[in-house]
Parts: sequence; C-alpha cells; structure tokens
Amino acid sequence: MRHDPLNDAISVIKNAERTGKSDCTVAPKSRLLMSVLEILQRKGYVGELEVSEDRRGGSVRVRLVRQINDCGIIKPRFPVKNAEFDRWEKRYLPAQGFGLLVVSTPKGVMSHEDAKSMGIGGRLIAYAY
Repeated sequence: MRHDPLNDAISVIKNAERTGKSDCTVAPKSRLLMSVLEILQRKGYVGELEVSEDRRGGSVRVRLVRQINDCGIIKPRFPVKNAEFDRWEKRYLPAQGFGLLVVSTPKGVMSHEDAKSMGIGGRLIAYAY
C-alpha cells in the first residue's frame, strides 16, 4: 500500500540515479508529480519525460542525465514566507545557490528561485541538488 506516491517516485529516481541506470519508470502519474518532474527537467536534473496512460492512472518514463547527487521530499510540508527561503536553503541544500527547493505556491508549483523573484511564499514539497 502506498502512502505517499510522490515520495515513492522520488525514491525510484534517486535509486536509479545511484545505480547508474539511464532511465526509470515512476507510477502512478499525478499532476503534482508531473509538476515536480517538469521543474527538475527545466533545471537540468532529469532529461526527457515520456508519459503513458493506462487504467491505473498512467506512468512516466524519466530519462536520467546523471545530475542528481541527492533528492527527496520534505515532510511535513513547511510553510515558507518569501523572506525565509535562505533559512530553508541552509537546512536542505549543501550550499547557498546550489540545488533547488520545489515550492507549492498560490500561483502553482515552482522552484524557490522563481518564487523569490515573484515575491511569494508557499509550502515546501521537495529538494534536489
């Protein structure tokens, strides 16, 4: 039984990256998972995403580009104000300006850098570096 599909998907990606695989398949597909994967793709942490639909919700094949040192989800989903991103970068990332935090904001799911530039806060979802 799955309790957190996003955590399962991020774990599959991290384990496949560590074992040297060139791609992996994560399921079930959800809007949140797709948003997080698109952010990771935009920032260069993963490659091409291939979506396949089926009765059980579909799956996503992720092409790995060997750029992830570590990634994970953040539980509980801490609320973050715009001025507090530096504090959370220190907690989850190895150095300031290295890596990214994924944040759910009122304007959608985005990286912490985009949220900072827009001047909005939200809730932390995941990190990658």
